[in-house]
Amino acid sequence: MRYFLIAGEASGDLHGGQLIDALRRVDADAQFEFLGGDCMERAAGTKPLIHYRDMAFMGFIEVLKHLRSILGFMSRAKAAMSARRPDALILIDYPSFNLKVAKWAHGEGIPVFYFISPKVWAWKQWRVKDIKRYVSHVFSILPFEVEWYRRHSYEVTYVGNPTVAEVAQAQTTFSPRERFLIEHNLSPTLPLIAIVPGSRHKEIRDNLPEMIAAAKRHPDCQIAIAAAPAVDREVYRRVMGNSDIALIEGKTMELVSNAQVAIVTSGTATLETAVIGTPQVACYRMNGSKWVYRFYSKLIHGKYVTLPNLIADAPVIPELLLHLCNADTIDAHLSRLLPTDSPERGKMLDGYRTMMSKLGNDDCAINTARAIAEALNP
Repeated sequence: MRYFLIAGEASGDLHGGQLIDALRRVDADAQFEFLGGDCMERAAGTKPLIHYRDMAFMGFIEVLKHLRSILGFMSRAKAAMSARRPDALILIDYPSFNLKVAKWAHGEGIPVFYFISPKVWAWKQWRVKDIKRYVSHVFSILPFEVEWYRRHSYEVTYVGNPTVAEVAQAQTTFSPRERFLIEHNLSPTLPLIAIVPGSRHKEIRDNLPEMIAAAKRHPDCQIAIAAAPAVDREVYRRVMGNSDIALIEGKTMELVSNAQVAIVTSGTATLETAVIGTPQVACYRMNGSKWVYRFYSKLIHGKYVTLPNLIADAPVIPELLLHLCNADTIDAHLSRLLPTDSPERGKMLDGYRTMMSKLGNDDCAINTARAIAEALNP
């Protein structure tokens, strides 16, 4: 079978690479063409038609500025599919781009599958209409999406969540705790607060100052920041000033696993932290404006924003958003989570166990690969 895949960001490239590996196990003669990155290239043994780095435009203004490039990428994807007629188009999140390609592929008679659904339950719910029209089947990695789509008269399949396996695999590579701390000039005896400020420059600029300010209120603890490999260290230095806080690059999960508490920018890292089992405070400050908070609160649907809370359907971790995210509010939660015997810490760890029971431990990539193969060869 010939497969065409589209992933428009780093996480999609990672999951796309895992899916390509799984498709090869199910279909030894599988051929691949894709928009993606290095993980997909390693798995497929061929370079991407377009690298996701060239497609990484965020926000309305940035998209508008680069609209000609985006339309060009879309045209190249369509031309490649027209020339080689894949047996299936597999989309990975990245909805603004992917749903337009899905509409075209559906019109061309190419079966369309979605691996990792867009977060339509939280944002731009009208997109579910396009998914129902143009996508043959959605393979979900979040268990609550099954019921959400069912309420919109569309059946999707929960295939498991990749974070569970990714954390388990990462843990096999961790050094003993004392060695890890000493290697990074940290004390094996002092409690450690891990700060995970995200991987985008704006996230770091908006969140890191408040995170550091809250952590510094605990002089009996040491602090370390998870530095994203793709972000220049000068970005962190501009925020940190002359601070001697440790910057640890490329080892976020290991850092979090050795921390007493983590302060985490909202996103996939909150789920990774919960799977690891480290208590956390979730932050998303953006520009900290009340009017922006009021604006987005009208657009975002549902009770929760962070993945642990969404999966457990309960307030497992605190969500500090926009102007509600500041050193005072972060520290209010941090102070209650640091003591190892605190009720708040125990309650959060119980919530993690509830979340894990709902996630399960299925291999989402192999489940999806098998389902796609069966759909194409009934």
